Amino acid sequence: MAEQKPALGFIGTGLMGRPMTERLLAAGYKVTVFNRTAAKLAPLLEQGAVAAGSPAAATAGSEIVFDCVTDTAAQEAVVFGADGICAGGAADKLLVDLSSIRPDATREMAARLRAETGMGWIDAPVSGGVVGAAAGSLAIMCGGAEADVERVRPVVMNLCQRFTRMGENGAGQMTKLCNQVITGCTMAVVAEAVNLAQRSGVDAAKLTEALAGGWADSKILQTFVPRMTERDFEPPLGAIYTILKDLDSATSLGRENQAALPMAATAAELIRLYGGRGHMDDCATSFVRIYDKKRLPEDE
Repeated sequence: MAEQKPALGFIGTGLMGRPMTERLLAAGYKVTVFNRTAAKLAPLLEQGAVAAGSPAAATAGSEIVFDCVTDTAAQEAVVFGADGICAGGAADKLLVDLSSIRPDATREMAARLRAETGMGWIDAPVSGGVVGAAAGSLAIMCGGAEADVERVRPVVMNLCQRFTRMGENGAGQMTKLCNQVITGCTMAVVAEAVNLAQRSGVDAAKLTEALAGGWADSKILQTFVPRMTERDFEPPLGAIYTILKDLDSATSLGRENQAALPMAATAAELIRLYGGRGHMDDCATSFVRIYDKKRLPEDE
């Protein structure tokens, strides 16, 4: 007899949450979903998801609850706010937080949720963008009790190619910040290289072919160069705000831990300069426009 699949909840079905929820539904899980903008649930309901009226309701009917929200403040609200996850929590349930938030806040909230409900918390931020979420090829780094991590592993592996426990609560989020330091700095440098090629009369579109397999090659290079070269940023891979938020968290924690992050700080300020012109919600790859010769429309 096949083992019964656990009932799942998924809170936050936005750019990343929707394709992850779709993968869980396709794998045969019963998924109860909640999103602040209820209209965005329609495609998931058509695929068999069940709508909940609140995070508490989604949690009450689930054994494992996933959430994917924008930042630390949003995570605190969805867990401890009115009708939040905490209100539907119980000792036999687990929360898997796929958001990217501060490690120190994660540790505090995990301890609070455990004290108030007995519910376990796994911080499990993801890397791989919307494309990776749809393909199930994400890299997920996590922090939490080993037994909890192993309990959710069969479910989480439907979302990723790698699910690595880095330590106790907060370790997953700290690892994600390391990831974002590399990602944010590389994104900024790739934009710089594309600009150099284009201004020097070199076909920037051929950088991916010319550099493939060499030391400069990377998934970011192969994915971002075509979008930056063509100035084609649809569909979005992730917002300027998201990468900036994580770089700011990294540099803040770097100061607290006496860890110098000069490259991350520089990338953050360049991204802030571009995002501050009204582009915070734009695709991160649009950052290359900061180097455009023509003045941007919002500057005219």
